[in-house]
Amino acid sequence: MATVTFYGHSCFSLSDRTHTLLFDPFITGNPQATLPASDIHADYILLTHGHSDHIGDAVPMAKQRNATIIASFELAKYCERQGAKVHDMGIGGSYKFPFGRVKLTQATHGSAIITDDGIEYLGNPCGILVRFNGRTYYNTGDTGLFGDMALIGKLYKPEIVILPIGDNYTMGIEDAVEAIKMIKPKIVIPVHYNTFPVIMQDPYVFVKKVGKLARCVVLKPGDTYEIS
Repeated sequence: MATVTFYGHSCFSLSDRTHTLLFDPFITGNPQATLPASDIHADYILLTHGHSDHIGDAVPMAKQRNATIIASFELAKYCERQGAKVHDMGIGGSYKFPFGRVKLTQATHGSAIITDDGIEYLGNPCGILVRFNGRTYYNTGDTGLFGDMALIGKLYKPEIVILPIGDNYTMGIEDAVEAIKMIKPKIVIPVHYNTFPVIMQDPYVFVKKVGKLARCVVLKPGDTYEIS
């Protein structure tokens, strides 16, 4: 059995009895967070892109827990320069880790961090397919709708999809429903909404529009959902 725990915004974990994977750990400064970063465990930290509301606490958490950051090449090298242990990948590539296989997919978004010296480009954004505990999960990352979601659904048949519905920076509700039609998962979990005023959405409108396409699970920050 595996569990999904939501920590707010786009941060969530996948856990079984052996491994815990943490995605996009924006905890410090996240108005939705219910726990400090120091209370969240991770063996591996997976990053979809380099925006501050996704890379978040990744480097200090990785260093404190001796966790490995998995990310696209440029983003991984940025984290490595900060002292984190990393595994770098390229979009379209996959790799078998002790917990299962990871494959990076395309995403239509940006990826950069703002520093005192300006904007540092951190490679292309990505989605992440994970084979974990006998299931295939697809975290689309921050993205707009794109047609190859249908191909991802056809080739990899993800059973659980985590995708944004906040609009403005990513897909909104209408486009997220179209994504579900193309991917055809069994379970969908919406993220990246209501953290900031510009991405305010009612997730239960999304639930209604998804209808019978998939089981739509709305998690509040701190909630855990069992994947049976």
